[in-house]
Amino acid sequence: MDEQTRLKLEAAAFRGLVAHLQRRTDVQNIDLMNLSGFCRNCLSKWYLSAAKEEGVEMDYEQACEVIYGMPYKEWKSKYQTEATQSQMDEFERSKPLHAEISGHYKK
Repeated sequence: MDEQTRLKLEAAAFRGLVAHLQRRTDVQNIDLMNLSGFCRNCLSKWYLSAAKEEGVEMDYEQACEVIYGMPYKEWKSKYQTEATQSQMDEFERSKPLHAEISGHYKK
């Protein structure tokens, strides 16, 4: 496979993931972190990092809007629920498995 085709396929897969997460507003970020070690905020940080590597001016709020499909504050007020103690305990337990970009990752 040539490089251009590979990039197109990767971009399409990423767009599919983002669209899926935008539809699944019932899935909380803390649950994503606890199960997979990354969440929508991590994707936003990866997106922002990629933009900066390409010299594209962008801030974190703009990157979040790409991933959430709306401003993060709006998504949070519409869809985010208070984390349970059980979720918070799992979050702490799973920190060594979190994506480095999350800021929670500890070696």
